[in-house]
Amino acid sequence: MKQQTLSVPAAIRARRTTRHFQPASIAPELIDELLDLAVQAPSAWNMQDRSIVVVTSEAGRQALSKAAFGQPQPLEAPVVLVFVADPTAWQDGNADIAELAGRNGAWNAEFTAMFNSRSEFHALRERGLLRENAVKNAMIAATYVMLAATSLGLSSAPMNGWDPDLVKQAIGIGDRDELAIAVLVAVGYSDATPPHPGRRPRDRAVFTEQYAADPLRANGYRVG
Repeated sequence: MKQQTLSVPAAIRARRTTRHFQPASIAPELIDELLDLAVQAPSAWNMQDRSIVVVTSEAGRQALSKAAFGQPQPLEAPVVLVFVADPTAWQDGNADIAELAGRNGAWNAEFTAMFNSRSEFHALRERGLLRENAVKNAMIAATYVMLAATSLGLSSAPMNGWDPDLVKQAIGIGDRDELAIAVLVAVGYSDATPPHPGRRPRDRAVFTEQYAADPLRANGYRVG
């Protein structure tokens, strides 16, 4: 399926976080398209150290609602996507990643050798940043999902309030201490069109060359 109802800029402007969903299922082909787009998300060194667990069963969604302290989105949405980050993925052979990149002409021999050395990942381990790196990559994929959902006429709700141990239990990885839960995204059809809460002016968040120590004063604002 290649139908896209909104362009990327339009999807960015139209996306809203949905609090409540209609009791309507999502066509399987829409879910497939959403997941196909999600796995196109980039990751550091193309390590793809993130996975998506698709939860559609009532029991699974009830468990996720419980893990999310009773929030209703997993109960109401027909699909909940759990983004799992794997900080240990770099330790595997991952020969398929380099081989595919080479066949596609994306990597030359020098870059492939750098990938195989895993030097950056060794440095991340020394700095205690492997988990953070994997979670960042998973969050990029989650952002792709939310924008893709909007472009396909679906609604979504990113969820960041949950007990990670209970989420792991709900998706069958309760014994995998090395894995991390990055975010949950509920997907379905909104029961209403949420109003845009608004954003601060761009110059409160965008700076040139250096971050402003006092953003309110740097761009002409005054604290009264």
